[in-house]
Amino acid sequence: MSAIDDIVAERRRQIEAEGRKPERDDAYQGGELARAAGMYALIAGASATDYRNARDGYSLNDYLQAILDHYWPWAKSWFKPTTRRSALVKAGALIIAEIERIDRADDGVEQ
Repeated sequence: MSAIDDIVAERRRQIEAEGRKPERDDAYQGGELARAAGMYALIAGASATDYRNARDGYSLNDYLQAILDHYWPWAKSWFKPTTRRSALVKAGALIIAEIERIDRADDGVEQ
């Protein structure tokens, strides 16, 4: 299975298994889907052992937690990263959801 196939399968799973139907996605007009995708992509690019970015006694994990607290749009229990690849697949599926939402809104006029 290719990466694109995995992203499409994840999007399908989100719709069928989690009930993330287009009508529900349409309610997210504040960038929630894009922010969630960004969080998954960010976590995929972070390494728990990479402390090169640590400043003033805060670890990279501290920064990631603060970003999650500020930008993750839903309950923390919904954020479920596992592997880097899985997080990127979820990010891709959420990006598709946001693009589809934009396309449905106002005849595709970006908001």
